[in-house]
Amino acid sequence: MSYASEGEGGYEDVESLLSKPVEYVLTTNVLTLEGDMSASDAASLMKEKNARSVLVTHNGEAIGIVTKTDILFKVMAQGKNPNKVRLREIMSSPIITISPKTSISDALAVMEKHVLRQVVVSSGPTVIGMVTREGLFEKIHRASMLTSQTAFKGTPVCIINPRAIAYVKEAVEAKLSCPYCGSPFDDKNALSRHIDRLHIGSGVLEGDVRRIVE
Repeated sequence: MSYASEGEGGYEDVESLLSKPVEYVLTTNVLTLEGDMSASDAASLMKEKNARSVLVTHNGEAIGIVTKTDILFKVMAQGKNPNKVRLREIMSSPIITISPKTSISDALAVMEKHVLRQVVVSSGPTVIGMVTREGLFEKIHRASMLTSQTAFKGTPVCIINPRAIAYVKEAVEAKLSCPYCGSPFDDKNALSRHIDRLHIGSGVLEGDVRRIVE
């Protein structure tokens, strides 16, 4: 369940979406488990709720976070028994949090800087939700599709900055096209450089933004 969500046509373009505060897109159903619970307990709960992480608590206070990746590399890959490993032993701490007023663009920058797939949203000492890189990129993808429908044909326009004209090569002659603005390209390297410079800098290749969150 989202704290707030976009309505029909709520996002005019990617630029307006990225400037919105995360309080409009965060998820409030954050999973929590006490630090004495096992990695197996966490894995089962994440599978049941289709989540990627759980907050680790002690006496009701969040003290760390454990992700699927933590369980995979800190437990399974090392041949440890997940039933015997306590969450407090593998959690990441302290928890990196952002304010609900933080923009989506800045939230993505925080996740990039700290190599995170999700970040906790808190108001003071109170955890109010979480945003995930996967969720944000899905919203960006939807906004980019909406914007591309209104772009002028034959005029590739950067949808992060609608004032910036990208390339003028005829699309019918190109082998690849930008998934955000439709600019045509002859090879993957040129496409990747274009996206890194003008869009979200995620090194997306072959026009599918969803691949980076798989």
